[in-house]
Amino acid sequence: MSDGEFSTPVRVYIEDTDAGGIVYYVNYLKFMERARTEMMRSLGFGKNYIFNHDLMFVVTDVAVHYSRPATLDDQLLATARIQRLRGASMVMQQRVLRGAEVLAAGEISIACVDRGGVKPRRLPADMAARLRALQSA
Repeated sequence: MSDGEFSTPVRVYIEDTDAGGIVYYVNYLKFMERARTEMMRSLGFGKNYIFNHDLMFVVTDVAVHYSRPATLDDQLLATARIQRLRGASMVMQQRVLRGAEVLAAGEISIACVDRGGVKPRRLPADMAARLRALQSA
């Protein structure tokens, strides 16, 4: 992590591509999801933490700009950076890169909800504190 931006490597497999041999647009969202998941895991908020705190995260809004295509066997980097953090939600700035070249960039809004009723709930205090520290980095 540098400057509050988390990154994780992603390899393009054949199932990620469309009939034209380029990464199908929706798969960039999957790559971004992996970056968010791995960022949370790196902070100590993996699956067990999430389940034990009876919460989950849901995407409420997505805006993505696609600049360049990725192709089979490309080695990519998916990134995640917290742009805004509120009591029960966050906005992430995310990118998918091939080297220094930005292939896709997006803003993803995420809400924290309780698992039972799927209603908004505040982020646990320890999670909010770590996310704020990352945001400030």
